[in-house]
Amino acid sequence: MRIHPRAVDGLTALVPTAVACLLGAEAATQGWPPLDPLAWTLVALANLPLALRGRAPVAVLLLVHLSWIVYVSLGHWPVVDSPAAMVALYTVAATRPARTTAACAALLGGTWIYAGAVSGAETMLSVIGQAIGYPLVLWWFGHGARRTAELTVQLRAEQARRARREVALERVRIARELHDVIAHHMAVINIQAGLARFVFDTDARTAREALTVIGSAGGEALAELRRMLGLLRADGLDETDETDDTNGPGALDGPGGAGGPDGAPAGRAATEPAPGLDRLEEMVERVRAGGVPVELRVRGTARPLSPGVQLCVYRVVQEALTNVLKHARGADAVVELVYLPGELDVSVTDDGAVPARFPGSTGHGLIGMRERAKLYGGTIVVGPRREGGFGVHLTLPAPAQDQAARRGDAVSE
Repeated sequence: MRIHPRAVDGLTALVPTAVACLLGAEAATQGWPPLDPLAWTLVALANLPLALRGRAPVAVLLLVHLSWIVYVSLGHWPVVDSPAAMVALYTVAATRPARTTAACAALLGGTWIYAGAVSGAETMLSVIGQAIGYPLVLWWFGHGARRTAELTVQLRAEQARRARREVALERVRIARELHDVIAHHMAVINIQAGLARFVFDTDARTAREALTVIGSAGGEALAELRRMLGLLRADGLDETDETDDTNGPGALDGPGGAGGPDGAPAGRAATEPAPGLDRLEEMVERVRAGGVPVELRVRGTARPLSPGVQLCVYRVVQEALTNVLKHARGADAVVELVYLPGELDVSVTDDGAVPARFPGSTGHGLIGMRERAKLYGGTIVVGPRREGGFGVHLTLPAPAQDQAARRGDAVSE
């Protein structure tokens, strides 16, 4: 639980206030005049304002020192308010530039010497040494705290920038894959249109079937196009910002890397379909060959799904199995697809140890999973399992392909 900064300041003010009260009560036993109501009021004015030190550190320091000077001038024990003055100087050093801190340190040193002179200290040399040493030490620690705070802010800002950049790059990479899906649909439309023209006068049934395929592919292509445009418009993405994708989902796709949706080189023919559920068994076999026993389970009645949904499932399973290969080699893994009415549940689990996976500073694995799930209106949960091991659970709205195509046909710009 994080404590509010003002609460921290309030609690901090209580410490020197309590010390001042204890010292004030002992003043008479140390040979100093006992504190009267005016003296106690000055003690309160020198300590309680520390509760506001975070909001106005310089003003608080000036008030603390003014109260301390008046208190000392009345002939009371100077030590009583010294902790408050030192806390005030540390706060200034931790929050303000060196020039301001130097002036405040000089004020503390001067007040310390004044208190020694007024109280008739026998060893002024020691008082002067304290007046120089204490401000320097407080300045040093306060400066270190300020630098640490500044570096923390810079680090958080840099982490936020890197996270935004990784999300942007991952979205662009996903958009490239969607572009290939759309290109495949357009190639199918082109071929079927040619077939329909060729048999239009001689084979009406074949022509109608070709037109049905054109309508279905066109609707799905339009739906995927809208997804791709929405993805690219998000956060003002710029595809010119490139990075290495070798840590991405293409790790299981063989020598081709991540150049295309299925690991093929980027120059792959646009007519080649993106990888889908029919290639999951092939992927599982590659993982088995890599030394990880994997079981593929399919429950429910399988039905045709849109290529985009299949690609989303394929990439999430691919990244999850890549993670098993990297971090849990030797563990048993299970890939399970469950067909539900209007929904598809996908889970990848293993029973291995649970090291730190998907490190936030490198790679695009977890980012890619989340972006793909969000793109298709799904949800994803990634993390350790109660029974041990690690799990990835993806849920996608997944109506049959013909239903999705009819929805795509109804979309208008």
